[in-house]
Amino acid sequence: MAAPPRPPHFHGHRQRLRQRFLTGGADSLPDYELLELILCLGIPQKDVKPLAKDLLARFGGIGGVLTAKPAALTAIAGIGENAAAAIKVIEAAAHRLARTEAINQPVLASWDKLLDYCRIRLAHQPREQFHLLFLDRKNVLIADELQQEGSVDHTPVYPREVVKRALELNASAIIMVHNHPSGDPTPSRADIDMTRQVQDAAKAVGILLHDHLIIGRTGHQSLKSLGLL
Repeated sequence: MAAPPRPPHFHGHRQRLRQRFLTGGADSLPDYELLELILCLGIPQKDVKPLAKDLLARFGGIGGVLTAKPAALTAIAGIGENAAAAIKVIEAAAHRLARTEAINQPVLASWDKLLDYCRIRLAHQPREQFHLLFLDRKNVLIADELQQEGSVDHTPVYPREVVKRALELNASAIIMVHNHPSGDPTPSRADIDMTRQVQDAAKAVGILLHDHLIIGRTGHQSLKSLGLL
């Protein structure tokens, strides 16, 4: 009688990874092993360690993998729709958790959570995105909206549109947020000039511009903290 087939070598590896994750949490795993666990959700019958390492190299780290567009992921050999969906579900869950931590409470009293939310949402985006955070009279976040998406280094912003949307939402204050895909959050001259234009337009109708945050891959800058607002 023939012996039963032995399970593939990576099955034991997956079990050990799961156990380490469940026992020690995410900090017990390097990025490639954490990504392996994610890929296992969509690729159950294949050793995914080489694929995880390839993805990290191609997209510049786990943040770049999670924020990559589905089409960019499925363009990689070995990544099908199931694996791409698993990656994007993890990203969406991270966004949802960070948003839950930041919304429905005064943002000025929970500034660190707001920064975490902005970093998760924007730090690894490949193109510049300009978001508006609208606050009510108690400085509670009532909406986060993408106003414009631009190129890798420029997003057009129109003060009239910013103020118009704030009035539609009955917002009392605004925080502007955008990312620098280059990774360097230092404000440009154009960033400073645009901020002051929005500040003047908002002030004319009684709306306060609290801050303008610029998000990079490794940090952020606040125009208010820099004395530019």
